[in-house]
Amino acid sequence: MDVKTLCLAVLFQGEATGYEIKKAFEEGPFAHFQRAGFGSIYPALSKLLVEGLAEAEAHEQDGRPDKKVYRLTPSGHAAFRRALAEPPEPDHLRSDLLFLLYFARELPPARVEALIDGYIEAYRSQAERIAGCRAERLASGADIDPGRWLVSGFGVEVYRAAADYLTRNREALLAGLARPMEAAE
Repeated sequence: MDVKTLCLAVLFQGEATGYEIKKAFEEGPFAHFQRAGFGSIYPALSKLLVEGLAEAEAHEQDGRPDKKVYRLTPSGHAAFRRALAEPPEPDHLRSDLLFLLYFARELPPARVEALIDGYIEAYRSQAERIAGCRAERLASGADIDPGRWLVSGFGVEVYRAAADYLTRNREALLAGLARPMEAAE
């Protein structure tokens, strides 16, 4: 999904600054399945403004530059709904860890072990963080959006499965690294 559509999605939920949009992809509702950084958010917001899909209002701040708050126009709401009707691109997994582990033989075994252990802990922590948010939502008695509930549950399951897979396969990888490499033919 392009960053312009991702910005539409955040603004569809209410007005936001560029910083708040970035936070939605770092620790907010989209953090475990989409990424967007300032280098792509601000050009996308500029396009939304030029295309009349969003508008911005400058808010004065003491001793700092004005803060721009963006909101969707009616055309922006319509554009976001059209984007939702488009077929999604196939999912692809982007993982720095998997890239490094692909070259595990080139790394010291202690580094491989530390990477795996660190990611097992991080995956379990992320799964528990999301599960905790889900439990708080249930306990609050607030209305639960079925799509958001499914997505957060999916996140919990994916992180738990990734941690479990690494846990189950950790020793085999480390044992394989301890054996000398076979000579290339």
